Amino acid sequence: MNWREFSVTVPASTANLGPGFDSIGLALDLHMVVYVSPAATWLIEYKDQGYQQIETGTDNLIAATAQWVADKYDQSLPAAKLVVNTEIPLSRGLGSSATAIAAGIEIADRLMGLKLSMKEKLGIGTELEGHPDNISASFLGGLTISYFDKEELEIVHVPEVEIGVVILIPPTEFLTSESRDLLPKTLSHKIAVQGSAAGNVVSAALAKGDWQTAGRMMQKDVFHEPYRKDKFPNFDAIQQSCLELEVFGSAISGAGPSLFIAVEKGRETAVAEQLAKEFPLYECLVTKPSSTGINICETIV
Repeated sequence: MNWREFSVTVPASTANLGPGFDSIGLALDLHMVVYVSPAATWLIEYKDQGYQQIETGTDNLIAATAQWVADKYDQSLPAAKLVVNTEIPLSRGLGSSATAIAAGIEIADRLMGLKLSMKEKLGIGTELEGHPDNISASFLGGLTISYFDKEELEIVHVPEVEIGVVILIPPTEFLTSESRDLLPKTLSHKIAVQGSAAGNVVSAALAKGDWQTAGRMMQKDVFHEPYRKDKFPNFDAIQQSCLELEVFGSAISGAGPSLFIAVEKGRETAVAEQLAKEFPLYECLVTKPSSTGINICETIV
């Protein structure tokens, strides 16, 4: 089919928020924009210096995702040139892979005229990611609370989230595969029940917009943070400082190595400045939730 240039904008995300392991996602006001134009062969160009090592041909995650969708629907995928501008740090637990997958799905849908529903896109993205937290937040924006068991996908969507966000970003990358290798294979029934209860209260509080309660319960995780925190310089000291600064709560962002800090709206800059003084190893990034999910618009590269 004939098609014209367009662009896809996808928000970053933070996942888990403590005990909401692999199920809670929050879209952030940091974006990847992919400009798509016709080409004889696939070519991907990244403008950001932090992405210069990424594959620029058909092995690129965006292009590979688009091809996976084409194969799934037994379609021929036209080649395209992608020019990528991104504000999302790579391999820092802010959903960079989920944004690439979401973009690839949208690009495939547009290039082949599939007219996939949002439910179908979310299903494909979750299948490729293996869990729905980041991908659902990037597609929908706002806050998502999800369930996925390889067959059934259910998502509760909270479109508007009124908080400030501080992200502490260390200088080193942390691969998701490496982070998952730190987790135990099993948990005792007692500990699993405790973690489930914490996750339930976090979810209910988030759905109500009660970040005071949600923030306290974010510290009650037993699923992943106890096994990962030693990989984070000054983790306990940062959590103590966050308590003294009276933030809502803090948590490892996704698989890490960034740390997510939820604060009262309007206090995020002051909190970031104080944490930057105390922990100069980390870059302090001030942002906010994004109520807007993935978006396509006509454009010219």
